[in-house]
Amino acid sequence: MVLSAAGQHLLRVSRPGAWGQHLLRVSRPGAWGQHLLRGIGSVSTTAKGFQEKEIREKLQAFPGGSIDLVKQESGIAVLTVNNPARMNAFSGSMMVELEERVSQLEEWTEGKGLIVQGAAGTFCSGSDLNAVRAISNPQDGMKMCMFMQNVLTRLLRLPLLSVALVEGSALGGGAELTTACDFRLMVPGGMIRFVHKHMGLVPGWGGAARLVRIVGSQNALKMLGGALKVDPEMGLQIGLADGVLEGSLDGSGANALLEAEQWLGCYTTGPASVIRAIKNVVVSGRELPLEVALRTERDVFGTVWGGPANLQALASKAKHK
Repeated sequence: MVLSAAGQHLLRVSRPGAWGQHLLRVSRPGAWGQHLLRGIGSVSTTAKGFQEKEIREKLQAFPGGSIDLVKQESGIAVLTVNNPARMNAFSGSMMVELEERVSQLEEWTEGKGLIVQGAAGTFCSGSDLNAVRAISNPQDGMKMCMFMQNVLTRLLRLPLLSVALVEGSALGGGAELTTACDFRLMVPGGMIRFVHKHMGLVPGWGGAARLVRIVGSQNALKMLGGALKVDPEMGLQIGLADGVLEGSLDGSGANALLEAEQWLGCYTTGPASVIRAIKNVVVSGRELPLEVALRTERDVFGTVWGGPANLQALASKAKHK
């Protein structure tokens, strides 16, 4: 088999991350697991010319804000981008902290769902320009890009059903963050906008690739080329938004978060093992070739067949309820 330069690059930069390792642990994989090890997984943080430790140190030199994580007994966690003084823009330290929070969620075996939100009534305005200016040379910019691609790819592949709760503006990297969730819920007045063109850039955190899969190439071209302001109505029309919430009257965001939890709860009711298995087979169906995805589905099926949830359902004849 002859690989193009692009194909060779992909082989160099791809390796299984925590998502791949998770499936390897729970699915008793055969050939599929070997395929996963060879080519499927999170974007590499050890590719040629890139050292994660180096970029971590550079990013941590620009502190500010936080990424807050609350795991609830319901199995739904809430991840909050918290830097309201800068419209919840990502400082360097917040990028590192996001990776740490994703690592914690990868180890949260009781989890079923995740809501990603911004603090103080706005979602996220992308990167803090102070950090961007300091790492504006191409080499450091590429390292930051690879770091955030890896983090957001792992976020999307978590064995949790995830939803971005978009209040206020999701701009630039914030818009990219919304695409790293399975669903997007918008509040009246909310907006998703890929403003990269106005910065002389294209998305670099994987947002363009994910956007094409969500809304199709034509809509993605319009959104990126026109830097379109996607409001809830347009979001529903093009398939970017999965619902519009009423939101809170006092601007606190409490009602919107409660609505989002109720919305997500419709899809996460049930044993964690089953919900996580559902997410895993959907991820494999989206990212793996059909034959490999079918083997994956069989392997994951084997982890729940005859399990406690399955036996309880059989005993209660739950199929037709």
